[in-house]
Amino acid sequence: MELSNKKELNQLDILQDQVISYPSEESFANQDRKIEKILILDTETTGLDENKDEVIEIGGILFDVSFKCVLSQVSFLFPVNNNEAEHVNCISAEVTNISQPWQEGLNFFLKLVDCSDFIVAHNVEFDKKWFGKGRLPKLNKKWICSLEDINWSFQKSLKTRPSVTDLALSFSIPVWNLHRALSDCFYISEVFKKCDNLEELLLKATEPRFLYKALVSYEDRSLAKNAGFRWNSPVQGAWSRKLTTDEAKNLDFRVEILN
Repeated sequence: MELSNKKELNQLDILQDQVISYPSEESFANQDRKIEKILILDTETTGLDENKDEVIEIGGILFDVSFKCVLSQVSFLFPVNNNEAEHVNCISAEVTNISQPWQEGLNFFLKLVDCSDFIVAHNVEFDKKWFGKGRLPKLNKKWICSLEDINWSFQKSLKTRPSVTDLALSFSIPVWNLHRALSDCFYISEVFKKCDNLEELLLKATEPRFLYKALVSYEDRSLAKNAGFRWNSPVQGAWSRKLTTDEAKNLDFRVEILN
C-alpha cells in the first residue's frame, strides 16, 4: 500500500478505511488516559549482545509528569568478571566487585517500576532486550522510546532522531558526563521539565506505530534521512522507519506501509 503527501492521502479510500476513518480501540483509549508517573531508565552493558554480555549498571528516575519533578532515583552496579565496553562507560570490572548492596538496589528499582505508568528509555530497542535475561526479570510495563516515539519536531534545531547530548543541548541543559546510567536519565528528566506539553507529548508517543518504507530516488535520499528514516535498518535495501498514521500523512515524500 502506498502513501503520498497530504493531498494524495485523502484520495486513498483503502487507507482511510484501515487507519484513518476507523481508529483502533487503543487510539480511543488514549483520549481518556492520563500518564501520571514515568520511570526514566538507562542501562550500561559490557557489550552489545544480550545473549553473551551483561548489564553492568542500571539507572532509574521516577518522574511525576504533571508536577514535572523527580520523585525518586536509583543507580547501582552489577558485579561482573570483565567489561569489554570499559572504554565507553569507564566502569572497570574490579570496581563492580567492591562489596555493595546491589540486590537491594535491584529490589528498589523494581518497586519504582511497579508504581510507574510507563518506562521511558532513549533507545528502547537496546535497553528493553536485557530484561528477562540473567539477573534481570522481565518488566511487565509499556515502554516509550524518547528516541523513536517522541516527536521532537517543535525543537527546530534538532535532528529527527537526536542523541541524548543533542537533545539536552537543544534545551540549554549543560552536558558534563555521558555513558553512565543515572546521568543519561538525568538529562532526559531535565528535558521533560522544559516541555510545556509534556503529558500530550507522552500520550502521542503511545499511539500505534507502523513500519514504513520511503519511496525516494537516490538523488532524494536526503529527504528520508532528514525525516529520521534509516538505511538498511530494519529493512534491508530501503530507508525505513516506524511512524504514526498522522506522521506518515505529513511527510513531504511518498511512503509504503510494510506492516
